[in-house]
Amino acid sequence: MTLPSPFSLPYSEFNEFLFAPIGEEANGLPLSVVSALARLDIDPWQEAARLTALPKELATSALDSSIRRLPAGRWSHTDTRKIAVRLIGLLPRRGIAAPSGKAGPGARAKASPSNVAWLIIAALGGALLFATLANGTPRSEVHGVAAAISNGTSPLTGP
Repeated sequence: MTLPSPFSLPYSEFNEFLFAPIGEEANGLPLSVVSALARLDIDPWQEAARLTALPKELATSALDSSIRRLPAGRWSHTDTRKIAVRLIGLLPRRGIAAPSGKAGPGARAKASPSNVAWLIIAALGGALLFATLANGTPRSEVHGVAAAISNGTSPLTGP
């Protein structure tokens, strides 16, 4: 039986990592990364994105630290580093070091043509709205329309 869409999770590039088992809990049930992070009051998808952006060694250390904060499972504290290494290997890797001269701190993202077009359209729409509000309909006409409406007549066709 397929669940309706409000009850299903959309695909995420982090699914392989988030739904991977950390190990077995003390009761013998598997513990996934998503469950473990939620138990630690950490948003799993935000944490996965944060770990992906870190260099591999820092991400491994951060995840190792999180696993150590969990209640004891059927793994020892000496195993947490190996578990973290395995799990970090499931994250999508992004280019961490930018080629020299290309980007660095404070570098601007390149705007795509479609984004520029939408910005221009939004700016023109805002300017049109401002001009309409600034120059708007004369007050006498607004009051006449309001009076017509309150008298039960149409402001467009008259009495």
